[in-house]
Amino acid sequence: MYDMLKGLRVVEGAAFIAGPSCGLHLAQMGAEVIRFDAIGGGPDYRRWPVVPSGASLYWEGLNKGKKSIAIDLGRPEGRELAVAIATAPGDNAGLFLTNYPVKGFLSHDALAARRADIISVRVMGWADGSPAVDYTINAAAGVPMMTGPADDDRPVNHVLPAWDLLGGAYAAFAMTSALLRRRATGQGAEIRVPLSDLAASTLSHLGSVAEVLSAGDRPRMGNDLFGAFGRDFLTADGKRLIVVAITPRQWTGLLKTLDLGEAIAALESETGANFAKDEGARFTHRASLFPLFEAAFAARSSDALKPAFDAGGVTWGEYQSLHQAVTQDERLFTANPLFETIAHPSGLTYPTSGPAGTLAGEARGAVGTAPRLGEHSDQILSELLGLDSGAIGRLHDEGLVA
Repeated sequence: MYDMLKGLRVVEGAAFIAGPSCGLHLAQMGAEVIRFDAIGGGPDYRRWPVVPSGASLYWEGLNKGKKSIAIDLGRPEGRELAVAIATAPGDNAGLFLTNYPVKGFLSHDALAARRADIISVRVMGWADGSPAVDYTINAAAGVPMMTGPADDDRPVNHVLPAWDLLGGAYAAFAMTSALLRRRATGQGAEIRVPLSDLAASTLSHLGSVAEVLSAGDRPRMGNDLFGAFGRDFLTADGKRLIVVAITPRQWTGLLKTLDLGEAIAALESETGANFAKDEGARFTHRASLFPLFEAAFAARSSDALKPAFDAGGVTWGEYQSLHQAVTQDERLFTANPLFETIAHPSGLTYPTSGPAGTLAGEARGAVGTAPRLGEHSDQILSELLGLDSGAIGRLHDEGLVA
């Protein structure tokens, strides 16, 4: 963890991935992130993957370095506590992160009535307030229809929740942007980050909206890289490698390493294409190119290809399982300075990531663990709301906090 955001206090009332990942990013850069949950845990508290005790590794991973208070949110008195915590005073406070509905006790208007300069960032499904999750938004945006084998028309759901993850990062960016403005003007902000708008805007930024209007839906093409040269190939020893050649240098390095210069020159003479200069031509003529590369890979072992690719400046990768990556890959996991092996509340000890960004020349702080549910309840009630031990004891006796 780093201390770039040290002194900031963010209150999080959120579940699942987008909201908690936003809080995680902020916490790992030094902000104090206080998460409130229902007593017994929210809807994501037992989400898989879980250990035999039922503890969620998912919840544990997304809430590292945060503080936790457990509140009975089903009662007016409990909801009042949540609002009081979210709107507690402080120049570097008044930052609220949520995926609760736009209307209700945690609406921006309700919070602003208590603290006029509050900044609320609300992750949503659809922009109109309709419920949605990453997977349903992705289906609506058409991405699963572009994914999968060319000879199969069934949609392919992606296992990586891209819009959720993008939403968490974008929400963190939006919150810190609003804070910079507030410091200059004193003005609060209500920021809504719908997954639907993240998907639509991203597809627009990538040119996909203009593409579909001018050329129709992109066909499914399996593992072929759209618009350039890239695919998986099988080696002589049964390993599967992916190579990608987008730039001229990547292309020429690949041809030299595989000794395909003459064969490609003959194909260029036959088609009139210039594959070195035109990455689109490599995609257009991939049906003619791929057999040449398949034969070249099939004649060579992966042990011979890997060092040759590195020496030739080829952009390549080897397919491996996550277990293989976690236990064997030095660049990703086993020797990556992002990771620290620590014990967690679940009872497991495992390599745990700090922030993905690295501040060059600055030491990384210790990676924080997720809190136990309600671990900081008394501390938060005392420090933020100024309650004495008697008042806190009464809240426990009444079952309003745990």
